[in-house]
Amino acid sequence: MTFKTTLLGAAIAVLPAFASAHMVIEDAYARASSPVAQSGAAFMTIFNHSDMDDRLIGVTSEAAERLELHTHIQDDAGVMRMVEVEEGFAMAAGETIALERGGMHVMLLGLTEPLVQGEEIEITFTFEHADPVTQTITIDNERQPEAGAHGGHGDHSGHGDDHSGHDHD
Repeated sequence: MTFKTTLLGAAIAVLPAFASAHMVIEDAYARASSPVAQSGAAFMTIFNHSDMDDRLIGVTSEAAERLELHTHIQDDAGVMRMVEVEEGFAMAAGETIALERGGMHVMLLGLTEPLVQGEEIEITFTFEHADPVTQTITIDNERQPEAGAHGGHGDHSGHGDDHSGHDHD
């Protein structure tokens, strides 16, 4: 057996472990409500293309001072409120989670520049087990939720569907 064959065999032996911790991010876009907004939101689907449960535990980007994972909950009075999910989002093996308007999403707080229609930002997603994924995301301030999506929850707590008016001071 040659050194090359041994090295190739070792590389192939490592491949299944690498492939089992792979996340696929699709249909990603971000938006803000106006050119002067101090916050925005990002939406996408994330597919856990592995054989182990995982968790999205953090997000970072140079586009904002701080990024947080958020969702909506209904309080005792029946009012929908946006809250940070500090423990992150559970991602079952082989399953897809949807980060969408009116549900789980990424908040960009303290934008470093306006989110301009058609431009792009990069967001890095950190998982409990999988390697981090950096995704280029297009700004689409005109995009509307698809029919039947959960984005039509109205203007709760002083901010609209896109939450760009959300204040976390």
